[in-house]
Amino acid sequence: MAQVTVGATGRPGSFRACPPPTLDPVTGTRDQPEAELSTSRMLRLLRGSAGIAIAMVVMNVGTYSFQMVAARLLGPSQYGAVASLMALLMVLSVVQLGLQATAARRIAAEPDDVAAIEQTVLSTAWRGALVLGVLAVAASPAVAWLLRLDDLMTAVLLGLSVVPVTLLGGQAGVLQGERRWLPLSLMYVSVGVPRVVIGGACLLVVPDETSAMLGVLIANWIPILIGSHVLRHRSARGSADAHDTAVRADVRKEVLVSSVALLAFIALSNLDVVVARNVLEDHQAGLYAGGLIVTKAVLFLPQFAVVILFPSMATAAESRSAVLRGLGLLTVLGGACVLGAYLMSGLALVFVGGNDYAEVQDRLWLFAVLGALLALLQLLVYAGLAKRGVTTKYVVAAGVVAMVGAGALTSSVTGLAVTVGVVDAVVLALLLAVQSIRHRRDA
Repeated sequence: MAQVTVGATGRPGSFRACPPPTLDPVTGTRDQPEAELSTSRMLRLLRGSAGIAIAMVVMNVGTYSFQMVAARLLGPSQYGAVASLMALLMVLSVVQLGLQATAARRIAAEPDDVAAIEQTVLSTAWRGALVLGVLAVAASPAVAWLLRLDDLMTAVLLGLSVVPVTLLGGQAGVLQGERRWLPLSLMYVSVGVPRVVIGGACLLVVPDETSAMLGVLIANWIPILIGSHVLRHRSARGSADAHDTAVRADVRKEVLVSSVALLAFIALSNLDVVVARNVLEDHQAGLYAGGLIVTKAVLFLPQFAVVILFPSMATAAESRSAVLRGLGLLTVLGGACVLGAYLMSGLALVFVGGNDYAEVQDRLWLFAVLGALLALLQLLVYAGLAKRGVTTKYVVAAGVVAMVGAGALTSSVTGLAVTVGVVDAVVLALLLAVQSIRHRRDA
């Protein structure tokens, strides 16, 4: 029997007789070529939670490779400015995280309202991105003054970067809620790899903070192009009934509440470098920023666990076990990172930026402790969001006030790092207590 095949030109239309498929003599099933089996296994891996873990490792490696490149090419003084800009970008991207958390939680918990939720999240992402971008650009003179930047354009580029970062939250949240791990993995990979490639290229041409932020801005649009293609069929419906209208209003409200809670966490995990920029002299602030490369690496290394577990934390039957599994995994990984930074501080220094940061080598394990504490805090913040808890944001916000106030009184890299660590540990203990009470109440 003849069938249509794809010829050497890659076009259908050439006909040839095809032999019957080979059958296994025992099972009677069709034998699959080894290459086909390997491809099938790879696709199953990428479409599952393991694919997200791999993608987020690649994303974080790319993101922090960019920071390593910047630290080496710019030196402590200029890199301190770039680190402060990236920390401020994280704070400004709070709506992104609120959109992603809300979309993922609502889609997982309310499958009957998926259409209304997705349309609301995506439209809100565009509106929020444009509003935040305009406000951030308008505030660029204040940013340039606060961070002591040499060029106003650097702050303008930071403001423009807020737009794609915010859009990413809406797109990623829809895919996370639907548990479409393969396209979400592609988006995460496209966050990290282009940043180090494009940002590194910009720094090689002109090694200054303005060039670094131009590379970040260009790279931030690549995952948006991928997400827009994947979600291209999510068109808004012409009309909505009363139920859909109520769902959309509640989704917008939850985005706002989630954004406030995540703003508190982002401030807690990023404002210390801004404090360092203001209370320490430029070289010391640059050393602190270099140590924070280790902190961020330890914080984001296990971030895949939060992404995978969050939909489960939003469902009543799986919430408690998901939180406990996450805490156990993050504790083990964090402890291993701290031990590694202590025993192999010379290797860690290479990733920080080399000999220019040698003065902070013997304290890199302390920055790893900060990352481990923040990773646990992040999981508990998302656990609170999964249950729409209101206490979490107040506890974290109090920690931000304590960190900024106490940090302003320090005068050394070690003093600031220890102060931040103590504040993080206290906030973690309080959130563990809140989570324990919540689980007992639910039980």
